[in-house]
Amino acid sequence: MGTDPVDAIGSGMKIYIQPQNGFESYISAAFFKKHVPATITQNQEEAQFTLTSVVLAREESGLGKIARCAFLYCIGIEGIQTATVELISPAKEVVWAYNVRKSGAHSYQSTAEAIAKHLLAEVFDKYNKQLLGY
Repeated sequence: MGTDPVDAIGSGMKIYIQPQNGFESYISAAFFKKHVPATITQNQEEAQFTLTSVVLAREESGLGKIARCAFLYCIGIEGIQTATVELISPAKEVVWAYNVRKSGAHSYQSTAEAIAKHLLAEVFDKYNKQLLGY
């Protein structure tokens, strides 16, 4: 098997989502919601790829919220969440990576759905184009 995730799709891609303080559950649910044609496995040894993630959430302080809104600039007062994911091959090569930044320090579902959507668009659409000869 090559390290290109597109090559693994035809054989039924299996992905292990590395634990990240519960965020892996959001990613797994997003894969189902966005119809990502991959099997999520809990057995890392049987997985063809591992999806790693790092999520950073920053809430705006109470004083920061007041200061922003005092100048009529209330955008972003709910905080910011940034997530970075990497799809890693068994050879420990990064074969796909994505970074997303969302408003709202607790927008895990939205962040996970963005990850699933972009994985679907960038990896699985590439596979479909290869099948069709694009």
